[in-house]
Amino acid sequence: MTQSVTAYLTRRQELWLALAIAVVTANAYYIHPIIGEVAEHFGVSDARIGIVPALNQLALAVGILLLLPLGDRYSNRRLTIIFSVCQCAGLLTMTFAPDFATFTAGSTWLGFFTIAPYLLPAYASKRVAPERLGYVTATLTAGVLFGLLVARVGAGVVADLYDWHVVYWCASAAMLAVTVAMPWIVPAQEASASPVTQPKGGYMALVVSIFPLIRSHPEVLVSGAIQGLGFGQFIALWLALALHLTSDTMGYGTDVVGYLAGMAALSVLTTPRFGQIADRIGARRARFIFGCIQAAGTALFLPFGDNLWLLLAPLLVTTTVGPAIDVSSRMTFLSVAPEIRTRLTTVYIALMFIGGAIGSRLGTEIYAAYGWNGTALALVAACTCVTALAGIAWRTWGPHYETVRPA
Repeated sequence: MTQSVTAYLTRRQELWLALAIAVVTANAYYIHPIIGEVAEHFGVSDARIGIVPALNQLALAVGILLLLPLGDRYSNRRLTIIFSVCQCAGLLTMTFAPDFATFTAGSTWLGFFTIAPYLLPAYASKRVAPERLGYVTATLTAGVLFGLLVARVGAGVVADLYDWHVVYWCASAAMLAVTVAMPWIVPAQEASASPVTQPKGGYMALVVSIFPLIRSHPEVLVSGAIQGLGFGQFIALWLALALHLTSDTMGYGTDVVGYLAGMAALSVLTTPRFGQIADRIGARRARFIFGCIQAAGTALFLPFGDNLWLLLAPLLVTTTVGPAIDVSSRMTFLSVAPEIRTRLTTVYIALMFIGGAIGSRLGTEIYAAYGWNGTALALVAACTCVTALAGIAWRTWGPHYETVRPA
């Protein structure tokens, strides 16, 4: 069957999409380096403040489940603009929140509508040559990483110089600018699925159609579980690290947390290269190799936890290899039929943010109860599970589905 597609994205369009993803992604992560200051401002404990990022991630998972499937039927461009406007409202609520409950509500609303970073990669995958799928997916993932970098470095430095409210003023301004520019960033002409391949019925039929797709593509559950574990440990690491470094024992400020987060700048450069490796040797094999490297690096958090300089080694490994696992996981379903990619992405991202919600809650709880050593052991356990699942997926699906390209 001949499929009608629009022209491939240009390199400039790919970079603009990555920039838009960066700005939208950053909104959920400004809280990480300033979580201690926000807790102090509202008079809540280290354990209780974890409910803010936890509900944000859980709301994002629900939003992904209920809103992202719309991308397989309606204009990605229009949906992205609507969701961006809603994010602006959430950011402003957090900025002017008079109490902890309102701040938490604004963060939860923000999470529910943070859909664009996960809608746009599925959109872009329909407009790139198959042999460039890994590279372009990695480029957009680099946009996510850049957003994380700006959020965590910028928030830490700005809060240290001024006040944490200023962080959300800046975030609101950046989000408004991207929302206004979105009609130009996302081309109006979009590839669309054939009416024959679209699920019949209304909105609920579209959402329910996800479940038959899971039955016919069970690997997406494994990929989602791998990313859920990986993302959960990432969130737990940085929340606990912020509390650890700013504790009386370590005695550093939020600016130091931000500077450490600046190492993510390296992953912005390395992730597209890792995507090319996955293009060449196969996504599943590459993911298992990346998982082994990440597990080895994470094991260093336990002995190096009380020394700022020694912490740089495991942080460097985890911040560069973690995104590579995400890219290779996405490749396992972004190469299937274009008309179902957004709904498979829905499953993957929902599992990812369920993991993020659990990591947000457990990250602060484990640190409050067991300190840095307890956190480090939990991270090692999560990494071990990631590597085991990646190995099982490679052995199960790799020989039958893997496409290996010549070097």
